[in-house]
Amino acid sequence: MIKNFEELAQLQAVCTATMSDKFSGKGEKRAIVLCGGTGCLSSNSAEIKEKIDALLVEKGLTERVSCNIVGCFGFCSQGPFVKIYPEDTLYRLVKIEDVEEIIEKDIIGGEVVERLLYVDPATKEKVVKQDDINFYKKQKRIALHGCGVINPEDINEALGAGAFAGLAKALKMERADVIKEVLDSGLRGRGGGGFPTGRKWQFAFAQPDGEKYVVCNGDEGDPGAFMDRSILEGNPLAVIEGMAIAGYAIGAQNGYFYVRAEYPIAVARLQKAIDQATELGLLGDNILGTDFSFRAHIRLGAGAFVCGEETALLNSIEGQRGMPRPRPPFPAVKGLWGCPTIVNNVESLACVPYILRNGAESISCMGTEKSKGTKVFALGGKVNNVGLVEVPMGTTLRELIYDIGGGIPGGKKFKAIQTGGPSGGCLTEKDLDTPIDFDNLVAKGSMMGSGGAVVMDEDNCMVDVAKFYMEFTCDESCGKCTPCRIGTKRLHEYLVKICDGKATMQDLEDMEALAQSIQAGSLCALGQTAANPILSTLKSFRDEYIAHVVDKKCPAKVCKNLMSYVIEKDNCWGCGLCARQCPVDAITVTDYTAPGKKKPAYSIDANKCVKCGLCMSSCKFKAIVKK
Repeated sequence: MIKNFEELAQLQAVCTATMSDKFSGKGEKRAIVLCGGTGCLSSNSAEIKEKIDALLVEKGLTERVSCNIVGCFGFCSQGPFVKIYPEDTLYRLVKIEDVEEIIEKDIIGGEVVERLLYVDPATKEKVVKQDDINFYKKQKRIALHGCGVINPEDINEALGAGAFAGLAKALKMERADVIKEVLDSGLRGRGGGGFPTGRKWQFAFAQPDGEKYVVCNGDEGDPGAFMDRSILEGNPLAVIEGMAIAGYAIGAQNGYFYVRAEYPIAVARLQKAIDQATELGLLGDNILGTDFSFRAHIRLGAGAFVCGEETALLNSIEGQRGMPRPRPPFPAVKGLWGCPTIVNNVESLACVPYILRNGAESISCMGTEKSKGTKVFALGGKVNNVGLVEVPMGTTLRELIYDIGGGIPGGKKFKAIQTGGPSGGCLTEKDLDTPIDFDNLVAKGSMMGSGGAVVMDEDNCMVDVAKFYMEFTCDESCGKCTPCRIGTKRLHEYLVKICDGKATMQDLEDMEALAQSIQAGSLCALGQTAANPILSTLKSFRDEYIAHVVDKKCPAKVCKNLMSYVIEKDNCWGCGLCARQCPVDAITVTDYTAPGKKKPAYSIDANKCVKCGLCMSSCKFKAIVKK
């Protein structure tokens, strides 16, 4: 039990020295760490660790080599990862059968296993160290501090990486000065709205003393987004510390983590971190010998997208149906159980300890004029380097997609990037040099959102993309207000009609007018931003909509009712593989025989074809095309 600041400082010094020895190799002990994010665990990272542990015991290496699971490395498309300290050697795409070679060659023989190194796609050179990979070069880890470095289930490693130094500093300051430090940093809410974090704290601080609450919004519902999950999995104590600092600043004694139940690893590690912090006295009564007491609790969400909206989230914590409340009053005045409440998302709270440890200028020196610090993005879709990235605000979309993301697979042409998930919009090639920040993205018809960034290439149909997001939003509408409940349903029906080739130009005009009405009339941000994918694609890709409506064609050949599969007879060698793959017997032999070929050609009956694509994917001669 840590009783005061001096005891905390002493423990931190010991833990820091231990971590330093781990990374530097002092004492002739080496360390093996494996990525423990959900993606790598699903690819057998835990089983790889078990194999490593067994071999270390078998070969008598346990006194000289340690092995631990750490948080997400971020480079998801290359996992599972195994990293060796102190050499800092990074192996990627590791399989269980590779473990023995790593132990024999690297750990025992001191020889790098070159076939498991990352290969730069441009230079074709093998890269040994993580920081030399282009994916990492332009990143700056603040919210992701400790992820991929510390064992998230060991509080001593977190203390060695600076945990609770920010809280210790805050407890020596006046509450108003803590809020001022966060204000001066320029930190804005990373959950999507971009409201100044310190300003929200000010509102709650100004309320009369009494019961107040801090709530961490971990209900990450955007398709393709996994920023908050990775932070909670990789360094949960950073978020706990940020929540405690917020509690001290506004005068709250209780905090609630609202995390969706679909994140079992994050929830388990978060609970373990809370238990360890409580056991050490870093949560609970009279923290570090002060009169500040604070406790953290976890509430699980059932996966409703609307519960990402702060007032719907508060209703859910209270045991009510997750539906937004009219505002004002705002939660900072009347929130959880009618008491002043601040709601910050995971990434925002993870940045707070960094600000207190290093000062406001450590954040304010980065970014743009109105958007300071860094932002975490889940970069996915049609991009070579899929993964989690944290970059300074002001980084351009071009840098994000091409320098960090490695460009588009197969040399395809970039078409658009959807930022902000279902609430965001699509940005095109002309926007690639736009510096990423809250205001620039809104001005371009999109938004930052929680940080999802899905890249699309020439093979994507933008009408189909809008339909996908509208279907999601329609399903997730809570139904409380008429514009969102009925309007999103009507918008989805228009998009289905367009993709089926049954719409008219009047339908297109009516859909656009309805989208604007829903934007203006909905109760909460879900409805107010629901039409963004439609409005942004109409603005930049109106020609694709017109092609669907007027020409009854899908230029990208994605919409099934507007395309067909055709066998080019001159390229068909009559092997019959496509016919054997067809589930509905739509492919038959024709009387046609190509010149110089002895085998018959095949053709597809368009009336029978269900457009599953199996024929095209199975054809070795690329004789089947979409038209």
